[in-house]
Amino acid sequence: MKIATYNVNGVNGRLPVLLRWLEESAPDVVCLQELKAPQEKFPEQAIKDAGYQSIWHGQKSWNGVAILSRNEDIKESRRGLPGDPEDLHSRYIEAIVNGVLIGCLYLPNGNPAPGPKFGYKLQWFDRFTAHAAQLLSHDIPVVLCGDYNVMPTEQDVYKPERWVNDALFRPETRAAFHNLLAQGWTDAIRKLYPTETIYTFYDYFRNAYGRDAGLRIDHFLLSPNLKDRLTGGGVDRDVRGWEKTSDHCPVWIEVI
Repeated sequence: MKIATYNVNGVNGRLPVLLRWLEESAPDVVCLQELKAPQEKFPEQAIKDAGYQSIWHGQKSWNGVAILSRNEDIKESRRGLPGDPEDLHSRYIEAIVNGVLIGCLYLPNGNPAPGPKFGYKLQWFDRFTAHAAQLLSHDIPVVLCGDYNVMPTEQDVYKPERWVNDALFRPETRAAFHNLLAQGWTDAIRKLYPTETIYTFYDYFRNAYGRDAGLRIDHFLLSPNLKDRLTGGGVDRDVRGWEKTSDHCPVWIEVI
């Protein structure tokens, strides 16, 4: 099963890019983030015409997550992260596809840091970590993927010295990510490519894509009972060079 994650940065504005990539890459399951569309504006029919059924959790102007499936039914198990009924951000959706529980997340950016937005990021991270532990207790195959807005190590960022005060790279953020991993999750892309420089995001400014000045912030975490079923993965970097494309690249893994 080929599973992909893609922060599409506006599902309607980038729809031609998304549909082209779906046709060329043909993933079995896709997790999308930053839909930037209310529930009723999600392009369900266009995606269905491309061969995918979908579930989504939209929000006007901001956030939004979706799960698409090409061959298997999607059995939604959760929309919204537990732990704070006051939090109305559309940042998490979860479903079972072909026997694998898939959580699609868009973790808060958190800038400027320190500040209220950074506090919300860390609080959301704590809630997510608690939910991840709960998922592990069920002993089923789980993939938690999406835009984590975290560069876990200096290896994951171009010129790390320039990012020391950024919410995506602050010690508190990286500590939260490593605390999550310590539950027993496997960073799939880093398992496949332990020493390579790999980026999944390139800013629109300063020719970041052309200079290969990127960040690795889109991740797949695999439960212990799934890590040995990982057979491949990568980044569709060329998609970042397409016209009117997202600032993120699609990232994918294959599991058996």
